[in-house]
Amino acid sequence: MLIVFIRAVILYAALVLGIRLMGKRQIGELQPSELVTAVLLSNIASLPVEDPAIPMIIGIIPIFTLICLDVIMSYASLRFRGIRRLVCGSSKIVITNGKIHQKELLRLRYSADDLLESLRAMGIFDIDEVQLAVVETNGSLSVYQKFANRPVTNKDLDLRGEKDKDPPMMVIENGTFIDSALQAVGLSRASVSQELSDKGTDINTIYICTADPDGIVNIIEKEETQ
Repeated sequence: MLIVFIRAVILYAALVLGIRLMGKRQIGELQPSELVTAVLLSNIASLPVEDPAIPMIIGIIPIFTLICLDVIMSYASLRFRGIRRLVCGSSKIVITNGKIHQKELLRLRYSADDLLESLRAMGIFDIDEVQLAVVETNGSLSVYQKFANRPVTNKDLDLRGEKDKDPPMMVIENGTFIDSALQAVGLSRASVSQELSDKGTDINTIYICTADPDGIVNIIEKEETQ
């Protein structure tokens, strides 16, 4: 039992490392080659765990071979458009000026229900509101609404406010500084610590602390768990 546990931990670590090497796409954003790799990885990793008689190397070598192939294919796709079109396909226009291209949907095996469901998820319940809709290579739907139905922006209303700035970022989590966030907002540990001191608290009592580039700090203190 202990051997099975250890093998499972090792394969888990190998898979986590492999997925990190593949990138940070969400499952719904995977290209066909990436999805195939993910499925194969899960199947290959399960074999040495289920059968202790199978050497660990039999599982680890195919895992990293597939990951290397995926990374190579990704770089090749970036460099050569033909390879990218062959492996990933190309985006297809399925709605133009409120008109559905039924033949294109049929070729994509994309049903009318799929189309309407994707539109509803974007808050669009009337196809006539759509100027252009594109099915991307990962199967997701991108929509460009007609002018009359697009959300109004500050620019449309000619509203002038403060200059653009980055939003607040979490600089402390559960009593620990996040240095990358501090750097992003242009603050230091010392300046934030001083702000906490001015507010009568310290880092050990902080659950979450956010700060923006203007130095405005917001604090959420830890709750008593007992």
